[in-house]
Amino acid sequence: MQTAALPTASYPTGATRVILVLTAITCALLELIDATVVNVSLREISGSIGATTTEIAWVVTAYGISNVIIIPLTGMLSNFFGRKNYFTASVVIFTFSSLMCGLSTDLWMLVFWRFIQGLGGGGLLSNAQTIILGAFPREKIGMANAIFGMGIIMGPTFGPTIGGLITDSMSWHWIFFVNVPIGIVAAFLSYYFVTDDPAAVKPRKIDYLGILYLIIGVGSVQYVLEEGNSKDWFESSSIILFTITSIIGFTLLIVRSLSIDYAAVNLRLFKHYNLVLGAILNFLLGLILFGSVFIFPLFVQISLGWTATKTGMFMIPGALFAAFSMPVVGRMLGKGANPKNIIWLGGGLTFIFLMMLSFSSPTSSAANFYPAFILRGIGMACMMSPIISLSVAGLAAKDIGQAVGLSNAIRQLGGAVGIAIINLFLTQKNAQVRGSMITYVNDYSNQAVERLNTLKQGYLARGYSMDEAQYLANRAMEGMLFKQQALVSYNQGFFMVALVVLILFPVVYLVRKAKKETAVVSDAH
Repeated sequence: MQTAALPTASYPTGATRVILVLTAITCALLELIDATVVNVSLREISGSIGATTTEIAWVVTAYGISNVIIIPLTGMLSNFFGRKNYFTASVVIFTFSSLMCGLSTDLWMLVFWRFIQGLGGGGLLSNAQTIILGAFPREKIGMANAIFGMGIIMGPTFGPTIGGLITDSMSWHWIFFVNVPIGIVAAFLSYYFVTDDPAAVKPRKIDYLGILYLIIGVGSVQYVLEEGNSKDWFESSSIILFTITSIIGFTLLIVRSLSIDYAAVNLRLFKHYNLVLGAILNFLLGLILFGSVFIFPLFVQISLGWTATKTGMFMIPGALFAAFSMPVVGRMLGKGANPKNIIWLGGGLTFIFLMMLSFSSPTSSAANFYPAFILRGIGMACMMSPIISLSVAGLAAKDIGQAVGLSNAIRQLGGAVGIAIINLFLTQKNAQVRGSMITYVNDYSNQAVERLNTLKQGYLARGYSMDEAQYLANRAMEGMLFKQQALVSYNQGFFMVALVVLILFPVVYLVRKAKKETAVVSDAH
């Protein structure tokens, strides 16, 4: 039985473990960084390859769609081909497609290779987690999850910063080329150090229909989330069509998964109580993590006038604080601390962080935000590792790969939903706030008239004609109004995300702490 197998479990030690963990975390970081690295370079890319701003968005969308399709399949593919073979192949695919992205000369060539890059990258994320879990004994699982959590937090944060620095100092092509030498080394190390999971059970054949239904369902919903805001959501016939398609795809996937014993995505695992709650927590975690990273750069660049480089550099200390906090949380879990209490602490700190940002003003500076981002770093560290651990607690060793893939897919989906909701919220809130503010800018408002006259006199003093001064004064007033409306909208956006954090507390209360003898992945190695 399980307890009898424990003494025979073997784990890598010394330099072998260090190399294995570094290889896995590096690959996970590459995948997560590349999800956001192109965001700040889209303008340069579109100008270089002659694409419109609407078309260039497909460079991001293609990666997101392929990524979220492949992640739930990683458990099945890893079991079928062997973890070593599949992980190494994923590194090679990711590396080669990165090279081809950098060499692309037109839009659709770049979009195609970004899609392939996402397929390779998706295979890295979940397998990296199972490799790290397999490198540590049961009593150090908390530390293993903490190490993986570092990559999840740091990847989305460092992506835009790295992209901006590389694009400004070299060219956009190098945001892809930089992956190549790292990928070559990672592929070599993967081939020689990654091992197959001895607990894996190879499916008797590949569930091609299940994969097709997953592609239809997940691909369609990802398209809706990525493109919905730009297409005015359900005012667009394509968004309606893909929404219906996603419902059909998911329905067929559920029926298929529950009717065969070699399903591409084993949805039967959701009979486990903690996995269901873990899915909810991972969804919320993705929404909070990606949502806050998405909204803050927009806020400081639009409302406070920060540059992209300044924004990226500001985000780094907070991410490093989270990284340094992760091992502390891992040690606490290893010593028997209640993970539910740690998640509650993390949720509380994250709530305070968002509430602090929701009271920002036009005079706010980086110094005002540093304390908030320190709290965010500690808070995300406290939530990440325990949620990852609780999601797969008590599962049989053979089910860990599938469960990890599902958990990562749901977290990625939560991030996509969070960004879509925040985009929609900000669009509507901007219109609402502007409508309220514009009523105070009229000929009957003494303050508005005085400000406009002051601006006009300033332009006249600089030698502009009366008509030119009036035009420029009106433009300046419009700019002030835009910054004010954006400030109010973003403050309310932070407040909305803070309210989402509160949902964590009752969900965590419902989680059942696994008994020691059925602890996660105890015999999975």
